[in-house]
Amino acid sequence: MEKKKLNKKVIIIGIVLLVVIIGIVLFLVLGNKKVEDKPTKKDKKEEVEEVKEKVDIVDLDSKTRPITVSINNTPVAVKVQRGLNSAYIVYELPTEGSTSRLLGVFRDIPDDTVIGTVRSARHNFIDFSKEHNAIFASYGWSIYAEKELKTNTIDYIQGIIQDQPFWRENPENLAREHTVYTTYGSLKDFAVNTKGYSMESDSWKLLNYNVGDIDLSKREDAMTADTVVIPYGSVVTVFKYNSETKMYNRIVNDVVTTDYGTKEEFTTKNIIITRLNGYEMTPNNIYWDLYDTGEGTGYYITNGNAVPIKWYKESRDSKTKYTYNDDTEIEVSDGRTYIEVHVPNKEVTIN
Repeated sequence: MEKKKLNKKVIIIGIVLLVVIIGIVLFLVLGNKKVEDKPTKKDKKEEVEEVKEKVDIVDLDSKTRPITVSINNTPVAVKVQRGLNSAYIVYELPTEGSTSRLLGVFRDIPDDTVIGTVRSARHNFIDFSKEHNAIFASYGWSIYAEKELKTNTIDYIQGIIQDQPFWRENPENLAREHTVYTTYGSLKDFAVNTKGYSMESDSWKLLNYNVGDIDLSKREDAMTADTVVIPYGSVVTVFKYNSETKMYNRIVNDVVTTDYGTKEEFTTKNIIITRLNGYEMTPNNIYWDLYDTGEGTGYYITNGNAVPIKWYKESRDSKTKYTYNDDTEIEVSDGRTYIEVHVPNKEVTIN
C-alpha cells in the first residue's frame, strides 16, 4: 500500500516538474521572440524618418543662406533667360519704363547652374532680398540702390565693381546690357572666399509649405484660374495651367518662355499676386519707388484655382506675410512660387 502511495507521489511530482519545465521553455522562447521583435530606439527613429514626408522644392532642415539675383526680363532678352526653374521663388517686380525685372531666390542647387542674364539693382529689390536674409547679387545699380548697398544694409555681390563672378555671352547679338551670366557655385564661392559672408541662416524661410497639393476649389471664395494675365506695360506675363502636369507655364508677350541652355519650359506650381498700394517716382524722376510696406490685397493661385488674399509687411526689413481674408496664413503647394508684385493701375485678369 505504501509502495502505491509512493508511486503516486512520484507521478504527481513528475507531472508538476514537467509542467514547470514546459512553462520555463515557453517563457524563454516567447521572451526571446519579444526581444527580437521589439524595435530598438534607432529602428524606431528610422521608421519615423521613412514615414515623414518632406517638401521637395526646398530642404526645410537645411540652414543654407539663399542668394537672390536680379534677372533680366526686358522683352528682347527674355529668350536668353537661364536658371529660373532652379529658383524656388521668383519675384516679378515693376520697374521704370513700364517693364519688369525678376528676382530669383536660389539655395541648395547644383553649383554649375547657370543664371541670367543678370541685370542691375533697384532699391526695392533689396527689400525683397531681406525677406530671405539673402545675399543679393546684381550687375550694376541705380544711384539709390548703390547708396543703400554701400551702407551695408545687406550683404551683396556687385559685378560692376569687380566683374567677377560673372561673364558675358552674346549668341543672339543683343545689346551689351543683356549679356551677363553667372553660376550658383561662382556666387557662393565669391560670397564666402572673397566677401567673407556666411552661407548659413536660420531665418531664410518665407512661405508656409505643404508637402502636398493645396485644393483651393473647396473654398467658398475660390475661382477658376486656368489663365492668369498680369500686364506690366511693355511686358505682359501670362500663366497657363496644364491640368496634366498640374503646373503653370510662363508666357511673356505671347511667347512660351524656355531656358536658353536646357530648352526646358519655365513653369511654376504657385502664383502669389501682391497688389501694391502704389508707387512714386524717385527724386531724379527716373526710377520707381514702390510702396511695398503696409498692407494690401492680392490672390493666391495653385492647381487651377485662385482665392483672394491679404498681405502685410511691417517695414522694409521685415518679411511679407500672406493670409486668407480670415487672417489665417496661407499654405502653398510643394513647388516653385512666382510672386507677382503689381501696381494698381494695371488690371490683372484671372479666368
